[in-house]
Amino acid sequence: MAAQDGGDAVRVLQNLRGKIYDAKHLVPNKMRDFFCTINLDQEEVFRTQVVEKSLRSESLSIGPDSPYFGEEFYFEIPRTFQWLSFYIYDKSVLQKDLRIGKVAIKKEDLCNYTGKENWFTLQPVDSNSEVQGKVHLELKLNELITDNGSVCQQLVVHIKECHGLPLINGQNCDPYATVSLVGPSRNDQKKTKVKKKTSNPQFNETFYFEVTRSSSYTKKSQFQVEEEDIEKLEVRVDLWNNGNLVQDVFLGEIKVPVKVLRNDSFQAWYLLQPRENGNKSSKTDDLGSLRLNICYTEDCVLPSEYYTSLRNLLLKSSDVQPVSASAAYILCEVCRDKYDAVLPLVRLLLHHHKLVPFVAAVAELDLKDTQEANTIFRGNSLATRCVDEMMKIVGKHYLKVTLKPVIDEICESPKPCEIDPIKLKEGDNVETNMENLRYYVDKVFREIVRSSISCPTLMCDVFYSLRHLAAKRFPNDPHVQYSAVSSFVFLRFFAVAVVSPHTFHLRPHHPDAQTSRTLTLISKAIQTLGSWGSLTKSKLSSFKETFMCEFFKTFQEEKFTESVKKFLDDVSSTESKEPSGLSEPVHLKEGEMYKRAQGRTRIGKKNFKKRWFCLTSREFTYHKQQDKEPIFTIPIKNILAVEKLDESSFNKKNPHSGPVAHSVLTSIQNSEAVMKYSCYLGDVPADTQIEVDGDRETERIYSLFTINMSKLQKLEEACGSIAVYQGPQKEPDDYSNFTIEDSVATFHTLKQIIDTVEKLNESHEKYQKKRSSNAKYGTEENPIIGKVS
Repeated sequence: MAAQDGGDAVRVLQNLRGKIYDAKHLVPNKMRDFFCTINLDQEEVFRTQVVEKSLRSESLSIGPDSPYFGEEFYFEIPRTFQWLSFYIYDKSVLQKDLRIGKVAIKKEDLCNYTGKENWFTLQPVDSNSEVQGKVHLELKLNELITDNGSVCQQLVVHIKECHGLPLINGQNCDPYATVSLVGPSRNDQKKTKVKKKTSNPQFNETFYFEVTRSSSYTKKSQFQVEEEDIEKLEVRVDLWNNGNLVQDVFLGEIKVPVKVLRNDSFQAWYLLQPRENGNKSSKTDDLGSLRLNICYTEDCVLPSEYYTSLRNLLLKSSDVQPVSASAAYILCEVCRDKYDAVLPLVRLLLHHHKLVPFVAAVAELDLKDTQEANTIFRGNSLATRCVDEMMKIVGKHYLKVTLKPVIDEICESPKPCEIDPIKLKEGDNVETNMENLRYYVDKVFREIVRSSISCPTLMCDVFYSLRHLAAKRFPNDPHVQYSAVSSFVFLRFFAVAVVSPHTFHLRPHHPDAQTSRTLTLISKAIQTLGSWGSLTKSKLSSFKETFMCEFFKTFQEEKFTESVKKFLDDVSSTESKEPSGLSEPVHLKEGEMYKRAQGRTRIGKKNFKKRWFCLTSREFTYHKQQDKEPIFTIPIKNILAVEKLDESSFNKKNPHSGPVAHSVLTSIQNSEAVMKYSCYLGDVPADTQIEVDGDRETERIYSLFTINMSKLQKLEEACGSIAVYQGPQKEPDDYSNFTIEDSVATFHTLKQIIDTVEKLNESHEKYQKKRSSNAKYGTEENPIIGKVS
């Protein structure tokens, strides 16, 4: 895992997560296809699936003007922004998608909605209000002495550059600026040159305006300028996209009163603003509303040494007895939404190779409360959430190499697969559709059960722990060790990725409605096939959908159950921990490869020979032929490296299609010779590198502890009370929903957390004071809001 800590600099980092639930009473209130986007200023960063009219009636029994999206989002924000906006679109096939309305929230107002579910009234979308970016200006008010000795004032406006202007129709804009001196009775306007195809134009143009006339000025002009007019004058800079043959598009404006300049030169960055009447619309109709949950966080990440105490406290969580008294467990207990805590915690523990023992510890605690083997790991406990998050992080590449080819086939060459008689379209043949669905399910299932060798080691280690904890908890149930693993790898990993390929980056966009329905049916099938013991009459009879029951009758073959069992054996085995319940090694992969021998033949050519190779969970062997005794055996623990190599690496034009194996002799520090094998095993990915910013994750955890400090203090008081008074509690207490197995150990950890957080508070306060004293208003990092009063 790639180490990435912050270093010495202080960093301010932003995150946004939440959920788009549904909309209601949208206009136009007819059968439409809707989707929703999330924009930072004018940059689209997220798009939901299109909710089609044909599916609307099934969605929570809501009307045609009330689409349900139900999509979660999470992303890091790498730049400054002014507005977070949600747009509702009416999807059009032939014309441009119509923006029905928007929810726009200023960055500084996001804290008012964090972690809360709210209905927001849609606002009309007006091009004059859709702005983003900033402009760099230098302004100066000069006094000039005329030939006759009188004094007049001149305004110098130097427009230097702009940054972050929006894309127009998906492309960089052709921006230009108008610079105006505006007053009650004047409007002097000048214009820059047009800059082509750029969102960051460099103008570097200077304009001069006469602010006041000399007292001897007698020539009549269109302006009747007097000295006091300076109190009413302002500089206005408008940014436009040059439309060539079409109308120019407004990009934003800034206004600066001339009176604030006095006789000084003033240079600053200004955030572009909408026109003052930009949000006003002639439409008074109610456009509808949108239900959202938004959580915006801004973390100030200090240098790494500041987090040493908190980091160490968290990392030793798996060693604390009981685990419910550990800092990591307490963190998840006090957070209202466990997801807030699980994401940074899992990433931090992954970064420091402490996740597997922590998951094992909390899973064991989870199993204490599990009474029935068939409900194992089915809830949203801390253990299941940690495993879910771990699979999302480390399993991305695994999903890609396993599912992407078949998902691409389904999405790019879709076949009709609807088998629900109620949803069949006119002319559909249910038997043909069932054959198509069976073809896809077989293909997805086959790719999954063949993929064990690509499963990341970390996932295997976690599955190994869960499997044996389950067998220990229910020793009389021979199947529970498999259902403990299948409940994650099939139900929470592969099945979820199949139904939402865009979420796992298997597809760039949401699939259309028909393909989504196909993926949903395939996902249901994979869940059932992967659930240990599902293909039995008693299980099939419990299906809510009769059509799925009929479909699965064709799957009642022993080979499916055996394939699942072998796959689960493979992904939950680990050579370094000899499990007492597994007496035989697990076969991971075997087949023919071409091996290059040491040295050369007499005529100097490289010597390649076909050999049979076998990889198990314990050893790597090769044989002259299949079923022959091995020529050479290498224990897995002695293999120092495995890497993917092209056949061209051996300078061999191989007439056969088989892969190549090659051995080289290396030495280690103690001079003992060991064999290091680099093998071309086809498309077998190594564990991918995962970049984790450990300091950032620790800062996020610190912020969560800070937010929930009152809960920590109440819990500390409760532990003290329990330790003193051991009798039964007469009434429910504030801490009744918390797990307190050992009040003394929990009290000790809480005291450490509170002390550590308070010290970090002091460090943050010192930094904020320093930042405030050093901050220069109007810099690129700290720009001025576009209108200065």
